[in-house]
Amino acid sequence: MTDPGARTLRLLSLLQARRYWPGADLADRLGVSARTLRRDVDRLRGLGYPVAASRGVDGGYALAPGAALPPLVLDDDEAVALAVGLQAAAAGPVAGMAETSVRALAKLVQVMPARLRRQVEALRTMTVPGGWGPTSEGDAVDPAVLTAVALACRDTERTVFGYTPPGRERAERSVEPHRLVALGRRWYLVGWDLDRGDWRVFRLDRLDGPRGTGAVFGPRRFPAEDAAAYVRERIGSAWSRYVVEAVVAAPAGPVRARIGRWATVTDDEGGCRVRIEAEDLDWAALALGVTGAPFRVLGPPEVKDHLRGLAARCAAAAAD
Repeated sequence: MTDPGARTLRLLSLLQARRYWPGADLADRLGVSARTLRRDVDRLRGLGYPVAASRGVDGGYALAPGAALPPLVLDDDEAVALAVGLQAAAAGPVAGMAETSVRALAKLVQVMPARLRRQVEALRTMTVPGGWGPTSEGDAVDPAVLTAVALACRDTERTVFGYTPPGRERAERSVEPHRLVALGRRWYLVGWDLDRGDWRVFRLDRLDGPRGTGAVFGPRRFPAEDAAAYVRERIGSAWSRYVVEAVVAAPAGPVRARIGRWATVTDDEGGCRVRIEAEDLDWAALALGVTGAPFRVLGPPEVKDHLRGLAARCAAAAAD
């Protein structure tokens, strides 16, 4: 690679893709000498990229965290939005997206300033994905609230915030935050309510002004193995308009691998039984369709009418 500009961009991409590069390996990937590699590294440093170097036989290069991320500079809200988007893509059903999303997130976290890196890492590690679907405008969560609660979960710090339940006045709540759960179109906080002496589930779009108290709390025994399952059980019909049940003519393992995160899949004679909680029947039909096997709907009755309409539309599209 003879063009210095193109080579510099390639060098930056390689440094972002791996935590540390031996000098010889990096020069070989670029097709240049060690001397040219040093000049290219100096060029990157001149552009504001902090490249650390170690000398000796096993010497090499690493892209160190900096005060900014040139030329891409992210503010706090953008860093949170990026982490949420990449996390959702990594957990999604689109083939090939998970590995790519995780790799992109790793590149960004590696070179982010410590303050932004701490926020992104807190959100990533303290969130339990539990559902599917875009967030509607009415359920939008302030990124600052999301970040503050994620940090409190990670740091096991007692937190105070305002909370407005439906049909009731806003009140201050003191909580030991446990986990964030992204379920359906909403975000939830699971935590120990100090005022009520019990575990509670809070919708983040109803939560405001979270602030740490500086008091660190010890672990409590959580009443469930999975935080997402706990939230589903507690909110019940508040999240789902429909509870669809069907028998699928396929082993539970493969079916669970396709839709297990979005449904409950249990063994059944000759196949498996699938239970789907959804806000609309389109999602239930899609989930059953991607099993790749024949299925029989047990209920509710409107699911069959919905499938007939969907089948007619698909047949008409296939006939064109």
